[in-house]
Amino acid sequence: MADKDGIPDGARAKLIRAKEQWAREGRLLTGKTGAQRLPPGQHRVKDWPVLDTGIQPAVSRDEWRLAIDGAVENPVHWTWRDYMAQLQTRLVTDIHCVTAWSRYDNNWEGVLAQTLLAEVRPKAEAHHVIFHAHDGYTSNVTLEDFAAPDAILAHSWEGQALSTPHGGPVRVVIPHRYFWKSAKWVRRIEFCATDKPGFWENRGYHNDADPWTEERYG
Repeated sequence: MADKDGIPDGARAKLIRAKEQWAREGRLLTGKTGAQRLPPGQHRVKDWPVLDTGIQPAVSRDEWRLAIDGAVENPVHWTWRDYMAQLQTRLVTDIHCVTAWSRYDNNWEGVLAQTLLAEVRPKAEAHHVIFHAHDGYTSNVTLEDFAAPDAILAHSWEGQALSTPHGGPVRVVIPHRYFWKSAKWVRRIEFCATDKPGFWENRGYHNDADPWTEERYG
């Protein structure tokens, strides 16, 4: 059974409704702003908590495909081999989750968003990027956010292949936004002229998600 929003009954529905309640109540908001390394309202952790909507799709590398389409000059459909044939980059970034934890110095390996952009060449009217995941999840960012030098489509973390709970085989990582924007299990990247708010944005969360100005809720 499902409710009016199509959310299945049970544990997943309870989790989602709890997060929606957070948005209504403004939970965790401090009212502070700043540009320090640890954003306001956050606390540092050394583990990597697993958060999702109650679904963890298992997608093998052989089965994995990535469509990159929409308002681009050169739409592509990558297999795992195609993806790994792209320029591979290693970088280190922090993670800031809207549930108030931050983790410093995460080592990623994968394909930079800038590398992908050079391949597909977004059209002049493309201003937004929508990520579609294998669990039905979506998230949205501006093209400017996706073009940041530290945005990456990652396949590895700390020298190991990304596990399924953390979004493997490939996930989006956009470090300067709250981490719900960094879609796990990505299967499609859509370039659009108009914005399309995603899963949490349609459930009370902020459309931009800047951690340093506490854009937790919309």
